[in-house]
Amino acid sequence: MVSIYDVIIIGAGSVGVPAAMSLAEKKLEVLVIDPHSSPGQENNKKAIGGIRATHSDYGKIRICQRSIEIFSTWKEKFEENIGWLSNGYSYPAYTEEDEKMLKDLMKIQHSFGLNIKWISADEYNELVPGIMMKNLRGATYSPEDGSCSPLLSINAFYFKSLEYRAEYKYRETVVDIEMNNNSITGLTTDKGKYSTKFILNTAGNNAQEIGEMLGLDLPVTPDNHEAGITEPVERFFEPMVVDMRRGPGSANFYFYQNDEGQVVFCITPEPSILGIDNDATSEFLPMCSKRMVQIYPRLKNLKVRRTWRGQYPMTPDGFPIVGKTKEVPNFINAVGMCGQGFMLGPGLGELITRIITDELTDEDHRTLKSFDPYRDFTGMEQFK
Repeated sequence: MVSIYDVIIIGAGSVGVPAAMSLAEKKLEVLVIDPHSSPGQENNKKAIGGIRATHSDYGKIRICQRSIEIFSTWKEKFEENIGWLSNGYSYPAYTEEDEKMLKDLMKIQHSFGLNIKWISADEYNELVPGIMMKNLRGATYSPEDGSCSPLLSINAFYFKSLEYRAEYKYRETVVDIEMNNNSITGLTTDKGKYSTKFILNTAGNNAQEIGEMLGLDLPVTPDNHEAGITEPVERFFEPMVVDMRRGPGSANFYFYQNDEGQVVFCITPEPSILGIDNDATSEFLPMCSKRMVQIYPRLKNLKVRRTWRGQYPMTPDGFPIVGKTKEVPNFINAVGMCGQGFMLGPGLGELITRIITDELTDEDHRTLKSFDPYRDFTGMEQFK
């Protein structure tokens, strides 16, 4: 007997699980299919936990603002700690060009309602005591941004979705999507068949392969990034520090101290390292630690506990692909999160629910323009 669902979600990750939670809360029959043994086993568990609305585009700002509302009120609402910390984000400027770029971008961000301000070098030194002051011109600071535990968060969303009666099938791989007159009727995995009214593609690294089952060309390419985490120590600085300066092997790097006192750090490799390779390298830690100690000497005596590697499923312009498919209207994509699926996930889950329930607002339509699957991909997200 074939099981029948309102929505089948392919991928139990940073977007798929919050979407399941939101859809099931609306009383839809939801099934999530994932090839792994539990939720969040691809890139969610490799996320460093930063959550910001500090973007350069209306859509990403609005979605992340809603995500921040969900993350920051979860403990109060459900009496469950997910590691939320309102530590803010900061972008120090050490060149005249970076200062101008950040200040020009702030005008756009203010027009979209983002709470962000420019602070002087001395004010920044109060937030990050001991930061390198040489050539520091100031920094942008967005105090409502923060951080959260990816592990605690996805498990909180997962168990809440189960309360709402969402179902999950693990260790199953989608092998075919069934069609009738340009409409999806169901799918087949390596273990069974399921009937559905909608399919939601949140397959992360494998988004393109799922699209190919319907003859779609989704321009999503995984890009490898490495990160690390230190031992826990007493809190000694507040915001995420994003150093935009290029260095050997990296376009930028960033670090923060989480709610348990551990310093988490990551770089954006340059050139990009495309594909899926989860093996950590010997080059990452010397490269990143050298940059970190230069800009913030107080980090020099911290012991690194581990490093790891994950993927950013990238699009050509740094914006996600979200929305219905013209060729197959009941196939919806929420893919190409460009390394920001963790911060976008809760807000996107609600937006996807409104797409499926046909309850989109004018603001939603404006947001979806940023993520239009049929855009020309010639733009570029400045804070991707």
